[in-house]
Amino acid sequence: MRRTRAWQRMLSGRRLDLLDPTPVDIEIEDIAHGLAFVARWNGQTAGDFPYSVAEHSLLVEALFGRLTPDAPAKWRLAALLHDAPEYVIGDMISPVKAAVGPDYGELDRRLAVAVHLRFGLPATVPDRVKKQIKKADQVSAWLEATQIAGFTVSEADRFFGKPDPALIEGLGIRLRPPVEVRAAYTARHAELLAEI
Repeated sequence: MRRTRAWQRMLSGRRLDLLDPTPVDIEIEDIAHGLAFVARWNGQTAGDFPYSVAEHSLLVEALFGRLTPDAPAKWRLAALLHDAPEYVIGDMISPVKAAVGPDYGELDRRLAVAVHLRFGLPATVPDRVKKQIKKADQVSAWLEATQIAGFTVSEADRFFGKPDPALIEGLGIRLRPPVEVRAAYTARHAELLAEI
């Protein structure tokens, strides 16, 4: 029997095997491009542009930096790349991920390992760092929910937890064209790599 095609050609020309990804087939330009075009909240957000996973990742990295100001650049890079696998598998809302089951999680994990290794991070991020990234992710979700996804503050508090007002001071949701978000993502990636 012939094996089903499980790879995708990237704009860089790389051919990424989704079931067995290797670090050599991962390019930041492909990640940034893909994430800039993947909409969070299944595109159900207010505004003239979709709120992209790339924009979300920039916010999560900024929040992680506020939560852990002494964290080394490599963990800030891990925060920026926390949703990188979604450049090829898309962003599924949590209820859909739960319905799909563990196979989605395993696919995500394999891609994350390849991404981490490609950019000099350990295959698995330590639990203490992972928890802080998850906390930043939850705060980002709260901001997104209340500012562009139609949630009331009380709903967002219930689903994502009430954030510390000092943590989110001055932060807001940005909606930009994909080309701008892609450039901002690759620039931040380069800055963090230079600090490692």
